[in-house]
Amino acid sequence: MIAKLRGVIDTIGEDYCIVDVNGVGYLVSASSRTLAKLVRGKAAVLLIETVVREDSISLFGFADAWEKEWFLTLTKVQGVGAKVCLAILSVLTPNQLAQAVSAQDKASFSRASGVGPKLAARIVTELKDKIVTVPIESVVRSDLTTEEEDMDKEQAEQENNAYEDVISAQEDNQNSVEDAISALVNLGYQRLEAYKAVNKAAMKTQNADVSELIKLALKEFANKEI
Repeated sequence: MIAKLRGVIDTIGEDYCIVDVNGVGYLVSASSRTLAKLVRGKAAVLLIETVVREDSISLFGFADAWEKEWFLTLTKVQGVGAKVCLAILSVLTPNQLAQAVSAQDKASFSRASGVGPKLAARIVTELKDKIVTVPIESVVRSDLTTEEEDMDKEQAEQENNAYEDVISAQEDNQNSVEDAISALVNLGYQRLEAYKAVNKAAMKTQNADVSELIKLALKEFANKEI
């Protein structure tokens, strides 16, 4: 099984790339986010998931471990094939996926090609209690070579910290957080934006009750409007 490829990017297509490894070209399907980080003629490293079927062997490539882990998680949901999964990963970052699942935000998943309302509902329902984790050393893509390598490392670290903050806030005071989100939704706010504001408030103020979380979240909204 192929787990990683290191080579020169020979071709970049709409949903795939060809990686030249010592003269052998590997066809690798990938999300638009991963493909956007590749440069034709430049060396790169891709994490690979090999999918073997009776009539084919397919390679799926990822720029980082978070994206690969979400691919494996999403494909466990009934109706989410590899292509649909890549479509989801093309419109949502791993951090955004974590937020969308936690907020039960079906609309975010519906933005992906091939994901209708029913499938979006199934995804958020089946993944509701799922926390996607990878070893911390896997998050920093030290072996991904691009012209913006240092920037990519810093961005990966920032996304990892943001992801862990979301999980921490979600676990520390789950009942109050959920009640505050529901209250804001009843006030007319979108569930995802309510989720983000309440979790941000929860991270700043530990053990806050529902009323305090709502007040702090409303301040977050007010600051954005200024």
